[in-house]
Amino acid sequence: MIDPVAFAIGPIVIRWYALAYLAGIFLGVGYGMLLLKRKSLWVNGTPPMTPDELFDFTFWIVIGIIIGGRLGYVVFYDPLVFAANPGQIIALWDGGMSFHGGMLGLMVAIIVYLSRKKANILSGLDLLACCATIGLFLGRVANFINAELYGSVTTMPWGVIFPGAGDLPRHPSQLYEGLLEGVLLFLVIRYFTHVKLVLRRPGIAAGIFGIGYALSRIFVEFFRLPDSHIGYLAFGWLTMGMVLSLPILVAGIALIVWARTRRHA
Repeated sequence: MIDPVAFAIGPIVIRWYALAYLAGIFLGVGYGMLLLKRKSLWVNGTPPMTPDELFDFTFWIVIGIIIGGRLGYVVFYDPLVFAANPGQIIALWDGGMSFHGGMLGLMVAIIVYLSRKKANILSGLDLLACCATIGLFLGRVANFINAELYGSVTTMPWGVIFPGAGDLPRHPSQLYEGLLEGVLLFLVIRYFTHVKLVLRRPGIAAGIFGIGYALSRIFVEFFRLPDSHIGYLAFGWLTMGMVLSLPILVAGIALIVWARTRRHA
């Protein structure tokens, strides 16, 4: 029983979820600046942007997350309801954001921003891959605080009884995702960027992120309950989250193969 409201000042209510978004952006920008300042990590010693430009780029990131995340939820998870009530599409305060849609929005933002600056787009994707895991971790912790996106019933000793989900303990699937997509994936990418120096081969870090996220999400989907209005798509276990993660997995593999082949050529 954790209050989803962090604090309130009169009519102004600040929720943990909003703070998680803000903290993820600020911490991600801070880590990104550290990476950009270490020019030796990047191909030809040339980062995709300067640390100062990262603040401008962050604006594009936020817009991409909001528009892509919301439209992704509308299209992937509840198209009929929003088709009947199109005015609800902009009702962000009612909740409903899709990570996969947010990722597409981010990619569009990156391509548009870096194309205008004639910078290396793949290096921009690599930068985002290094920083995004921070926001993923904080976002999943916020899901746990909100008692949403929980898992199936479990007898494991770390099972959690969530408000509104009955009296039986359930898998804290939000924390599973936070640890896999956030902490573990951050450490893996950090190893490859700072030990294997893969930022010198644009596209590999982004590919590692795509593979790591997709595999983590697909694994956790076996414990996480699907959205109630969608349910399982087939076989009693296939979920929309799994289906949407498959293209990310394929794209991640393709990025790594392409980056390694290009370097060899």
